[in-house]
Amino acid sequence: MPAIKYVIDLRDDERKQLIEITRRGSSPARKLKRAMILLRADEGFGDGEIARMVDVGIATVGRIRKRFVEAGLEMALRERPRCGRPVEIGGKQQAYIIALACSQPPEGHACWSMRLLAEKVVELEIVESISHEGVRKLLKKTSSSHGRKSNGASPKLAPSL
Repeated sequence: MPAIKYVIDLRDDERKQLIEITRRGSSPARKLKRAMILLRADEGFGDGEIARMVDVGIATVGRIRKRFVEAGLEMALRERPRCGRPVEIGGKQQAYIIALACSQPPEGHACWSMRLLAEKVVELEIVESISHEGVRKLLKKTSSSHGRKSNGASPKLAPSL
């Protein structure tokens, strides 16, 4: 059995904080598992045993150990940014983008394209950056129908007067 490279030795305040996280039950699942990994590692269990107890991979246990030793408790518990994660756009910014999409297109254009909207939103400094795909996803969430005469309701289902 290989020697454990990153040994966990929790201080009393860190242990109390981790126990509180596990008892509270309102923390996100990943944070809860990380807390359980650190507590078990502090108790002297090996990576394989911890992985079985907490139902994670052995590599995950090793990564959490390493992160704790190198960066501390908060970084070991925190969710790290993931590549491809969408940029967070606030409600006010979303409203501006939707309003712009519903407005008259610029001179020389029959309607707004996603690329044109993305460029205009950045030009107006509503957001720092956004792709045409980001604009598409945002507008897809709304029930507006750009360019159509109807509102999307089926004429067959519309009540007749």
